[in-house]
Amino acid sequence: MWGRGGSPFCQPSGWQLFPERNPPTFFVAVLTDINSERHYCACFTFWEAVEIWGVSVPWGSGGVQILGCLCAMGVWGHCSAVLCSPLQNSLGLIYTIYVDGLSVSLENVIGNLLTCTIPITGGAQRTISLGAGDRQVIQTPINDSLPVSSCSVALLFRQLGITNVLFLFCAALTEHKILFLSSSYQRLTDACRALLALMFPLKYSFTYVPILPAQLLEVLSTPTPFIIGVHSIFQSETQELLDVVIADLDGGTVNVPECVHISLLPEPLLQQTREALSMVLDPELEVADLAFPPSTISASSLKMQDKEIRAVFLRLFAQLLQGYRWCLHIIRIHPEPVIRFHKAAFLGQRGLTEDDFLTKVLEGMAFAGFVTERGAPYRPIDLFDELVAYEVKRMKAEEGNKQKILRHIKELAEKLYKNENPYPAVTMHKVQKPTEGCHLRLHQKPFPRLDEGTVQWIIDQATAKLQTAPPAVRAEKKCMVPSGPPIAAILERNGNALANSARRLEVVRNCISYVFENKMLEAKKLFPAVLRAMKGRAARHCLTQELHLHVQQNRAVLDHQQFDFVIRMMNCCLQDCTAMDEHGIAAALLPLVTAFCRKLSPGITQFAYSCVQEHVVWTNIQFWEAMFYCDVQNHIRALYLDSAEENHMEQVGGWPRRALPKELGSSWSYRIMEWAGREPQSPPVPQQGHLPLSQAALESRSAACSS
Repeated sequence: MWGRGGSPFCQPSGWQLFPERNPPTFFVAVLTDINSERHYCACFTFWEAVEIWGVSVPWGSGGVQILGCLCAMGVWGHCSAVLCSPLQNSLGLIYTIYVDGLSVSLENVIGNLLTCTIPITGGAQRTISLGAGDRQVIQTPINDSLPVSSCSVALLFRQLGITNVLFLFCAALTEHKILFLSSSYQRLTDACRALLALMFPLKYSFTYVPILPAQLLEVLSTPTPFIIGVHSIFQSETQELLDVVIADLDGGTVNVPECVHISLLPEPLLQQTREALSMVLDPELEVADLAFPPSTISASSLKMQDKEIRAVFLRLFAQLLQGYRWCLHIIRIHPEPVIRFHKAAFLGQRGLTEDDFLTKVLEGMAFAGFVTERGAPYRPIDLFDELVAYEVKRMKAEEGNKQKILRHIKELAEKLYKNENPYPAVTMHKVQKPTEGCHLRLHQKPFPRLDEGTVQWIIDQATAKLQTAPPAVRAEKKCMVPSGPPIAAILERNGNALANSARRLEVVRNCISYVFENKMLEAKKLFPAVLRAMKGRAARHCLTQELHLHVQQNRAVLDHQQFDFVIRMMNCCLQDCTAMDEHGIAAALLPLVTAFCRKLSPGITQFAYSCVQEHVVWTNIQFWEAMFYCDVQNHIRALYLDSAEENHMEQVGGWPRRALPKELGSSWSYRIMEWAGREPQSPPVPQQGHLPLSQAALESRSAACSS
């Protein structure tokens, strides 16, 4: 991946000559390829005296130094943050052998470094040695789905502050361009990594280059979102970027251009997040006004503070996405089931249809990847799955109680810290460092040329041993993913909580009963109250349910008065529906408008759909697409369940009833084993008298829906 193009990332500012004697530096560069896979390059930079006509010019005679660089490149995946320190120590050891002239073969050390085996995720600690009297310990995290942040998140908040980091967080989630500036390459890498850690459980899928070389600055003009870091010496090159949010890590500022609008978190979550972050970052604030403040306030270490900040954002995502599994649907028109998220239903049930931030997040690529990765009902679960399933009610109950909130944050922080540090610190770590001030020596030999044959022989020997060793395999613990509590917030579009009283619902039921019993005088008396009740979602759902009961009783053919009453109630029900149909009212009415009808004359029948066509929801192609998928699912469900079994199965395997396939238990087990990769038993057999839908039938339905 890096190949010849890796040189700019090893020296992002270019290969330069310096008159000063500078100490060695270390940083990690990252590049995202076209397949969204990240490639890492650990760079250890030092300086050598320039040779003129074969003669090394010493410092005292007006010579100059040129950059030299030791690099380790590769695709490290979840181990990227874990391996930064061992790679820094290993490259530093190579430099120590060179600069102090130790009697150790560089080829042997480099060969051992290239053939070092990294332990699998959740495995035991592994002690390695490069053959120079060193001893290093590598420990991978317990769960590789949780990001490893070390101290990077806490450092980002110290550099920019709470408000600025929240701006960057919202900008990243809503797919804006973000540029970090700093005079430190390592700070650029840490800041970018910290921002990605805050986004968990979402994963950033756009361009991610924490250190952008000088030769590639034109990438900043790309029209797609990105998270990029640039050295501050190129700050003048960024002045003309009109749509990029620029964060200056050294100055502690975030500049948002006038033409860029960043949607912020919805209230009260924004204020609650700020308060929680203040409790973690500034514990003295809570006791600043006390007449008798405590003598000592326990402050967390930097690493633990890092995890406490991440715990605040983990709680935030659990509150934002609570109940998301109740809005997952299965699309079965493809050879393999595809999981789809019903965004309109989620926003409608949360009462956030007009919230700009959450709407953009749900439409973004990060959330699409979230649904693809976490939508399956049978997979390994992590801390977020447990939090959103079991802790949402606790977080709701603890709102306003700062002590309980802080206690919960510390509990989550302990789990995050334990994931990164599963074993206590050990004292057996030993790596030799160079003599202090060694870079100031006047007569230092240039870095020797390595014997490639010796290095390759060491690699071949180690590879032969690895081929005979049993492979390290980590068994994944898969289980049914818990759905958590359903979405409990019942909010109207104006944001006010309105619960339709039982009396209003009873009025709706009575009016519909009078209409179908031809008691038109009684129906007219109740009709104004019914129209007022239709402002509430519960009353609209009640109307669809009552009308559906009459369709089942073969009472869909109406006289003229009955038809007019039903049409007026349907239109009143639909007039408050948006194009998204977030409450599912139009979806519930769709089969009814094709059922209710009246006879105009012999041979001429008017159906209800001809009188309710003026509503915006019918123009939304996403609505018809969702209805088609639902229709296919209902037909497949009918192959395996009769009505009694369907009413009995409220929930299967932690998935919501509306999102689950309603097959028999054997069929659901069959699908689970397909997802789990095990050999399934024979598939379930449809009920007698039913035939599975053919591909041609599905295509014909799709064509009818499109037309």
